[in-house]
Amino acid sequence: MTITVIAALLLAAVFFASLRYFLIDEAQRAGARLTLYRSTVIAEVDRFNHLTKVLAVDPFVSDALTTGRADSLDRRLAGFAEASGLDAIFLMDMAGRTISASNAATPNSFVGQNYAFRPYFQDAIRGETGTFYGIGATTGLPGYFIADPVRATDGSIIGVIAIKIDLIPFEQSWRDAGELVLLSNERGIVLLSSEATWRYRSLRALTDLERAQIREARQFAEQPLEPPDWSYTDGPRVRIDGYERLHLVSAELPHGWNIHYLPSTAQAYTLASLITGFVVVIAAAGLLVFQYVRGQRLNNALRLSEREEAALRRANEALAQEVEDRKRAERRLEKTREELARASRLAALGQLSASVTHELGQPIAAMRNHLAAAEISGTQTALSSTLADLVDRMAGITTQLKFFAKSGSEGFEDVDLRACVVSVKELMQTTFDEADTRLRLHLGDEALMVRGARLRIEQVLTNLLRNAIDATHDTCHPSVDVNAGQDTDIVWIEVSDNGHGLGDTHLDDLLEPFVTTRASGHGMGLGLAISDGILKDHGGHLEARNLPSGGAAFRVVLPRVTPSRDDQGEAAA
Repeated sequence: MTITVIAALLLAAVFFASLRYFLIDEAQRAGARLTLYRSTVIAEVDRFNHLTKVLAVDPFVSDALTTGRADSLDRRLAGFAEASGLDAIFLMDMAGRTISASNAATPNSFVGQNYAFRPYFQDAIRGETGTFYGIGATTGLPGYFIADPVRATDGSIIGVIAIKIDLIPFEQSWRDAGELVLLSNERGIVLLSSEATWRYRSLRALTDLERAQIREARQFAEQPLEPPDWSYTDGPRVRIDGYERLHLVSAELPHGWNIHYLPSTAQAYTLASLITGFVVVIAAAGLLVFQYVRGQRLNNALRLSEREEAALRRANEALAQEVEDRKRAERRLEKTREELARASRLAALGQLSASVTHELGQPIAAMRNHLAAAEISGTQTALSSTLADLVDRMAGITTQLKFFAKSGSEGFEDVDLRACVVSVKELMQTTFDEADTRLRLHLGDEALMVRGARLRIEQVLTNLLRNAIDATHDTCHPSVDVNAGQDTDIVWIEVSDNGHGLGDTHLDDLLEPFVTTRASGHGMGLGLAISDGILKDHGGHLEARNLPSGGAAFRVVLPRVTPSRDDQGEAAA
């Protein structure tokens, strides 16, 4: 009885120790997924921040406010809304009455509706940018509103232009991923949820004043704003409908919003059970071996008869068969664990590709909206053509990232690295000017020829220069130097800065996805991982070191190719 109790206690200890380990591991991986969810929400909210400012200076908008004729503006706004994927764009006069809207031709038209009670209108009429999330007073559908004042030529405010962004697709994407994700506002009210019944629940008790303000703004119509049915347990976990889940929260969102991620703990319990079962198998095998040895000794001591020896041999054969069965069970268990680990790595790779592609989508959207602004206002210049080239360049990067996992040499050509550096410098000169960072190039007079995809090599250089700017953010006189050279078989480009350096961090650690030396919320830790993958596709590699004078240096090393006569002629020109 005592041995049985001790064995049960040992198995319980193994189970809970392994469970704690797998829960910690799940929490770490969930933290990375939470960061991705937060990034996508921020990107969608910030994507159209500047659009109302662009529309506010559209002469068609100001003409509609001064003349009262809005038919042509209705069609114009409808085209903008369809092209940009917005739920609605609408124009209000000083009294809050809508005089033009992109949905003017629909049954739920905003035209004629008065939205003076909305906080975003009240902020805009005071000359500020107004933001607000609530249920639409006309359509009954929720959305995120951004508004800016429209000014006359003398600077006086004559109306308000606003847009409505539909964030509901986030719920479907979370639901399709099988995840339980919530987005709450600064008052703890759930705005979006992959579980539809949780929307408009309040995660904390609301004061009478808060409820009054919500009713006055008609933010959530007649929703009761009741708390969800969950209970907190030990650690960052909650119990929902009898099932335990982890509960991770990120508050690094605009407007005081929070995103809650509640992954299931079922996998941790399954793995802990498998480990405990493995221990049981090992213990049973050991016990069987012990019994076998003990039986052998007893046989030798008692000089068993031939009949007893035959029975013992049969028992031994059965024992050997059982041991073999145990070994097969162990092999199946090990194979299961390897499959789980492989699935986890594949999921991490998919998340990495989606995150990088999405983050590149932000500057592309911003540049295209600037071009739209130029087209709207009729002020297209030579700069517009340059910006269009930049948009094409960034779109090309996004296209290549979609095939990030595919190696090969498709589209490789002879490339002069000096031309790549000059191109990236022109692309990033505005960024260096805004950061007040001095950029110095030391490229030499000889062509630095490599075989590769020019756009992907420029992407690597862009990542290194952006990292250098971030590293010198707190430096009194920030500067970045780019040096280049070549040896017998290689060419190299080195980007050095006078920033905070690498510290004790090794390059192998920095090349891991989601590892970054920046402050939380300032980068995903993906740039160096992507750059390293690009260089390996080109047969090269990345080196990094701390400088004795302070700062860090990153060196791109690529195989050298002999330039053709035409290339030498172009380099000399």
